[in-house]
Amino acid sequence: MPDLMEKETLKTLKKEVMKLIPEFEWIKDKDLRNKTLEVWCDAMKQGGWTPEDLDNMPFTLLLDPCPASFLTHTRSVTTITYQSGQTLKKFYGDKIDINLDYLVAGAILHDVGKLLEYEKKDGKVVKSHSGKCLRHPFSGVGLGFKGGMPEEVLHMIAMHAKEGNLSKRMPGAILVHHADFMNFEPFKK
Repeated sequence: MPDLMEKETLKTLKKEVMKLIPEFEWIKDKDLRNKTLEVWCDAMKQGGWTPEDLDNMPFTLLLDPCPASFLTHTRSVTTITYQSGQTLKKFYGDKIDINLDYLVAGAILHDVGKLLEYEKKDGKVVKSHSGKCLRHPFSGVGLGFKGGMPEEVLHMIAMHAKEGNLSKRMPGAILVHHADFMNFEPFKK
């Protein structure tokens, strides 16, 4: 059972992360919002990251120099995903199965595994041992499963990257996948 000091530290971390990623508020279901936030904070704690690190950490190690931070990438992917989901619901209504709360949670958590995949070493962000063993969709699903996330959200985390190309993506995963690549492909030279 966590002691009082640990609970206060988690409470402070949650507040700091909510300030950095106000899109958490788009999740109307308070229980789901809290679980999503707890998964995020757990990943930061396990990876040894601070809130300040999120805006200094590259969103990818595949581009050098990386044009945007992990924080900027996460917020942009979440915004594009959410706005796309709203647009599809507006025009197609019940003809397309999209739960906006799950969609936002999946978008916010799509790269959460990178908090384990990467590490700070000698002032640089590099692949960690964990990252050499498991890419972020796998570690992200593990974090989400541990945090009690719904299977639909786990599906979005698992399927957002190239690992999902050989499987059938559900609508939410399609949106997260395309939003993620919209935030990566234009920067490739």
